[in-house]
Amino acid sequence: MDSSASSVPVGPLERALHAARALVLADLVADEVAEPDVVSFVEDSVAQRRWWVEQWPEGAEYVAGLVAQDVQDALLERYGRWPLCPVCGSGDPHALDVEPELGADPHWVCGKAGVVVAAVGSLGGVGR
Repeated sequence: MDSSASSVPVGPLERALHAARALVLADLVADEVAEPDVVSFVEDSVAQRRWWVEQWPEGAEYVAGLVAQDVQDALLERYGRWPLCPVCGSGDPHALDVEPELGADPHWVCGKAGVVVAAVGSLGGVGR
């Protein structure tokens, strides 16, 4: 039997959700905070965003930024700010923001310095 005949094709919505999960997990791993309870925040967000993107398929390209924001909010409530800004060396530690808040190609941005730090999923390439 041809194995491809029994496999279900993955549609664009599932691809967007899988990509969002992978990008946010990559950032959590880069920051060495990918503990099981933190990873569960990612899974919870992906599950919630699945419904959202099913209702608005045109928003699939926005899912990565939304999942990043969801995880950031969940971490703030439980543990504190994430990801911390690697750009500003002085003053109070502060988190990076996701920009655009609702848009394609999300990036981590330092609002204080006004600089793009990394694309969501690429924190590992930043000198941390």
